[in-house]
Amino acid sequence: MSADAHAAHDALAEHHDGASHGSMRGYLTGFFLSVILTAIPFWLIMGDVFRDARTAAIVVLVFAVVQIFVHMIYFLHMNTKSQGGWTMLAMIFTVVLVVITLSGSFWVMFHLNANMMPMSVHDMNKLP
Repeated sequence: MSADAHAAHDALAEHHDGASHGSMRGYLTGFFLSVILTAIPFWLIMGDVFRDARTAAIVVLVFAVVQIFVHMIYFLHMNTKSQGGWTMLAMIFTVVLVVITLSGSFWVMFHLNANMMPMSVHDMNKLP
């Protein structure tokens, strides 16, 4: 094949669905952001920066959410243009289902813990 034939083939082979097909620069940017977003929480926990465990957990979760978005953008190439927006709609639907499942699970576990009758050692000895 000649150079012109290769160029014509490449032009025809391009996808017109709006999907972004990553470049080396994009992959390296995503990689370095992922490393930074992993190293900072690791340092925060190992360096015992926060005295309160809840604050440390919230900060680590924020870094985790940011890293999820970095992966979706730089590695999965999700945006509102790819495949007519259906990949973004599927992702939003998945997030909604995960939030409903997790919040429902936490709600059930909290109420089971709060509403369980306390059992003493004497009551446990009477069980069959």
